[in-house]
Amino acid sequence: MSKHEESPFKGKTGIRRLINAFGYSLDGIKAAFRHEDAFRQLALLAIILIPTALFIVPASPLARALLVASSLATLIIELLNSAIEAAVDHTSLERHPLAKRAKDMGSAAQLLGLINLAAVWGLVLFGH
Repeated sequence: MSKHEESPFKGKTGIRRLINAFGYSLDGIKAAFRHEDAFRQLALLAIILIPTALFIVPASPLARALLVASSLATLIIELLNSAIEAAVDHTSLERHPLAKRAKDMGSAAQLLGLINLAAVWGLVLFGH
């Protein structure tokens, strides 16, 4: 296949592509719930934090949006981190410095996401 050809595995186009993509996204969320403890823990945290942000915390609409966005960001980061780990493990289970670097960087991204979550919530709740 030349570098300009489309993959023969490329899916449909138009509305069919959107429907398929939505299904693949749901499959990804199901897989994360099934196989990733960290995702389940962060989802539980989001289930608590998002309604708290929307209905309990006395804050402006922008502050509420930041609270929700920071909570969702940790889920997004964990999905990407888990995808990196799965791809690395699929490639090889042997120890390699590049595999370690990829996994450590994914973990570092999640650490920064959690620091961001704490900072946003702290600033909104106690920053007045």
